[in-house]
Amino acid sequence: MRAPNSTTPFTVVDEITRHCLDPAEPETVHIEVHLPEPPDPERLRKAFVQALRQHPRVLMREAPGPWYRRRYEWELTAHPDTTGVVVHHSDASPGVLEAARARALTHAPPLSLSPPVRLEIIGNVLLLVLNHTALDGPACLRVLATTAELYGGRDNSPAASATPERPEHRPRQPVPGTGFAPVARVAAGPHRGTKAAGNGMLAVELPVPRRPSGVLYTVNDQLMVATARTIAEWNAERGAPPRPMRITMPVDDRPRGMDMPIGNGTRLVEVPFLPEELAQADTPGLLMRTADRTRALKALSRPQLGHGARLLTAPVVPVALRAAATRQLRRAVAAWTSTTLLSNIGRVPYPLDFGDGAGRASAVWFSAPARMPRGLTVTTAATAGRLHLCLRWSGALLGRADGEHLRELFEKHLQSTSALAPPATTP
Repeated sequence: MRAPNSTTPFTVVDEITRHCLDPAEPETVHIEVHLPEPPDPERLRKAFVQALRQHPRVLMREAPGPWYRRRYEWELTAHPDTTGVVVHHSDASPGVLEAARARALTHAPPLSLSPPVRLEIIGNVLLLVLNHTALDGPACLRVLATTAELYGGRDNSPAASATPERPEHRPRQPVPGTGFAPVARVAAGPHRGTKAAGNGMLAVELPVPRRPSGVLYTVNDQLMVATARTIAEWNAERGAPPRPMRITMPVDDRPRGMDMPIGNGTRLVEVPFLPEELAQADTPGLLMRTADRTRALKALSRPQLGHGARLLTAPVVPVALRAAATRQLRRAVAAWTSTTLLSNIGRVPYPLDFGDGAGRASAVWFSAPARMPRGLTVTTAATAGRLHLCLRWSGALLGRADGEHLRELFEKHLQSTSALAPPATTP
């Protein structure tokens, strides 16, 4: 048991995110759960607050401190400063839901209040917004599963296969590097606005791509190939020269039960693609090479953001000086920042069953921050046999019509990976 109002230092991920906050593009993650029927607001509020207490690491706020302090710290609170539950409308008509999604991208829950999350009820839709400086999507999905169990009285334990295992893997071929050449950037769209436009988002439902039995590649590998080819075609349409591409992929090794560590718990790896392999028509071969790379990268043992980030956050000088250095470094290495981020939750591991009167989730969408220089993130989850895709972008890079065209390209390239014959093997 922790003492009320005790403190704990920011993790490396928390600190780097905190250093680079930009009011024009808040660091929010949005989780959107669609239910068959609207839940009872007061009953849901009570269940949510109780779930927060069962996952006390969520109950935290940024502790105040002088500029010369060596660390940022979280103050862990015994009780929430706010329930964080807002009832906006009794219906989930398209306009009301779009407005709620827009708020999720522009109004981050403040770090000064415990917990730094906000749960909006819009008819039969639950929209959870979290401040990514403090928490990530899988951690808050765990809290939602506990809320569902407390609300509906039904077991919301994760599926037996939901606990990730780090694979032991030796790649058949070395993972290719991209050298010191700048990586491909997502080309600016004709409908982009200004930096003050913040983030935009498009949420769509697609069929889960099919795979032949016995192949070694996964749906995640299919999504990775579709993402890389989508950006390659988008850039080619705009006359951008072909460049090596790197796609950031979060990897989460945490258990999914009640003992799941809450916070920012994913580590980031970067999956490389060379221009010539994206231009080739050999989709089965590209899928197999991608599978080899992703398994090899998942098997690596490394800090969440790499060794450089851990060195950058060492508490040897005041945190304000480290913040200035981090922001300067971020600008200096912008040309080498990965092309985009693909975050695939996979099959949502919990039933998210709210019992009689609300029912079991029929769709779950996530979206991740899309600040420049990446300017685009792709987030996917599978529920009830359907793939739920969110494209999120910086308004300085793309506009709504650009997002619609990217969705068309993604759907085309994802379909091209579906149910292909496996590549011939060499004895």
